[in-house]
Amino acid sequence: MRLEWGRVTDVRSSSASIERLGVELDSGATGRAICYPRLTGGCEAGERVLLNTIAEDLELGTAGDHFVVARGSTTTGVAHADDSGGHIIKLRYTPLQHDVLAAEEPASPHHPIMASATDVGGMPVACCGLHSQVPLVAAAIKAADPTLRICYVMTDQAALPLALSKVMDASVSAGLIDATVTCGQAFGGGVESVNLYSALLAARHVCSADIAIVGIGPGVVGTATPFGHGGVAQGEAINAVAVLKGRPVAVLRLSFADKRERHRGVSHHTLTALSAVALARAVVPVPALPEDESARVEDALVRAGVWDRHVRYDARGSAEVPMHGVEVRSMGRGIEDDPTFFLAAFAAGAACADFVIGKGVDATTFA
Repeated sequence: MRLEWGRVTDVRSSSASIERLGVELDSGATGRAICYPRLTGGCEAGERVLLNTIAEDLELGTAGDHFVVARGSTTTGVAHADDSGGHIIKLRYTPLQHDVLAAEEPASPHHPIMASATDVGGMPVACCGLHSQVPLVAAAIKAADPTLRICYVMTDQAALPLALSKVMDASVSAGLIDATVTCGQAFGGGVESVNLYSALLAARHVCSADIAIVGIGPGVVGTATPFGHGGVAQGEAINAVAVLKGRPVAVLRLSFADKRERHRGVSHHTLTALSAVALARAVVPVPALPEDESARVEDALVRAGVWDRHVRYDARGSAEVPMHGVEVRSMGRGIEDDPTFFLAAFAAGAACADFVIGKGVDATTFA
């Protein structure tokens, strides 16, 4: 961890949930910073700020912004208060712990619903391994039936503030995502929840979702080891959906553009999640691919034992899915660079829509 003082040179964009700033450190270095007004209050140009600079120091790429920890004048700090009315704490036991009003707690207007909610009534839930898959799944669902209501459930295995995601802000504005729930230590969704199970219940019973999409926030941890990565969250999500009597749909992470061998074809993240972590049965939509790519994907899934545990679904899916102005890039690549990645997510979205419309796998598949 590294903290440095600096000043705000300019406020480049500002909303109630996130500000993007230009800053100059006392060392003379300049850079970008992010401020979450809910945690520290909003910033102004010329203001002194205490910055967490570790992401920039470690050159973490997408996480390489500084973050505002506190604001101060020339000689004193600046007090900040923002009472949510709730008693659930997120970022617990850290300097930025803060209260939220969770859907489950007695003070919430949703408490009576949540007190009796015990399952999601067969709702299809797309379980993603990467944040960038979420808007693609949603776009395919909306392409199949724009009246279907979609809720994004963001877990806490990657970025914690929902506001950090530009693509999610764009997806909500474009109507691809109708509601958001943040669970665990993740925060900033339209609905806050204590854990993934209650978040799924909130998606169904508070947000009235026809389909939920579960995924980590922006960024993913990887260590080139079998289990030391954020992809295990996908398997955990499949288990949670099954416990709540939903229909888990696993989104394959496919790529033939990634230069890392462990992510070519089927990512090792996906293979671990489906072959070892997911104890419940999921539907696995497989997109139509060129013959050589299809053979490599099938071989990887067979060798990992995926078809011994899960159900294959040859979903319709097309690269022509309208994104309504939402630009998605994964690992810096767009659809023209890595079409297979996008086709896999589109196939999962189409499968979820099929289940609601009545064209999908029978519910007994999940028994």
